Amino acid sequence: MPDSTSAAPALHPETRLIIAGRPPHEPDQPMNVPVHLTSTYVAGGDLEYARYGNPSWTAFEDALGGLEGGRCTSFASGMAAITAVLDLVPEGGTVVAPRHSYTGTVAQLDQLASKGRLRVDYVDISDTAAVAASLAGAALVWIESPTNPALEIAEIPELVAAAHEHGALVAVDNTFATPLLQRPLESGADLVVHSATKYISGHSDVLMGAVITASDELSEKIVAHRSLFGAIPGPFETYLALRGLRTLPVRLERAQATARELATRLAGHDELDEVRYPGFGAIISIVVRGGKEPADRLVQRTALWVHATSLGGVESTFERRRRWQLEQPTIPDGLVRLSVGLEHVDDLHRDLVAALDSLSDPGDDRGSALPGPSAPGA
Repeated sequence: MPDSTSAAPALHPETRLIIAGRPPHEPDQPMNVPVHLTSTYVAGGDLEYARYGNPSWTAFEDALGGLEGGRCTSFASGMAAITAVLDLVPEGGTVVAPRHSYTGTVAQLDQLASKGRLRVDYVDISDTAAVAASLAGAALVWIESPTNPALEIAEIPELVAAAHEHGALVAVDNTFATPLLQRPLESGADLVVHSATKYISGHSDVLMGAVITASDELSEKIVAHRSLFGAIPGPFETYLALRGLRTLPVRLERAQATARELATRLAGHDELDEVRYPGFGAIISIVVRGGKEPADRLVQRTALWVHATSLGGVESTFERRRRWQLEQPTIPDGLVRLSVGLEHVDDLHRDLVAALDSLSDPGDDRGSALPGPSAPGA
């Protein structure tokens, strides 16, 4: 007979996401968490006021926090989550950050540095030895892996160990990989950040962010920041994000398989100087031969690929990243970031290759140089 006292086997992520944050299995209970539309609560409990909490948030936070292995705090956007983590840096403290990173992160760091709030040291996050050599006096090490949009890979366990030797906190933006592909808290990172707008919600209909930490002390500081600055998500947005999160495993599995196949098929195309794919995830970066002008024409000549910023939705999107004025000059002018969605790989490949092939046709004048927005891209 089996030992009835033995621990139950750990549930797989797919199962945990389906059952997390549900109402109790009792007669007449709803299957889904209600959308709690309220600005205040009857006095005497823990919530008191809607800026301090909402049951809709709690369900989402339980699901994502359980997946990452920590306590989750949800925010109104990814930028709000990033700002909360940067608020942990003491006045005048130094942040070590990737030279290639989400432009919103760079813009926020540069703005804070210009005001004297903190110092920033930009590094090649894939060069572990160089990063380790720059950590003296650092208060926070910010990691993206893969980086946006260069897709460089950081050695997270090694960087965490080096940072902690110098007394620095480590935060990892896990938006690209998601907790299904890497869980930085298990490597010793202090905080994990998500733009839940991307893969977590997954349908291009929500702006949200999240911070996850295994430290009760850090969690209390993050929650306090959210309450004081009012960077709270709406209950309906949180409901949508939780619904999207439940399907993350099947969405990411499909998108990743398609991205791998596309990267293989695109390698060696005459109109491409480079195809960057780290071997996992659903983001590919291609470098169009000739730079800015042909890359701008490419993104205007497809039928299925949508020319748009952001990523992680069910639809495939792409954009030339240097069209954003804040993108780093070390990113090639012709780099186009592809966010692979759930369409069939053959259709996506055919559409993109037709657009690439058209670039060498002197009689095809579709598309022209695009104006570059000044705000940070997503």
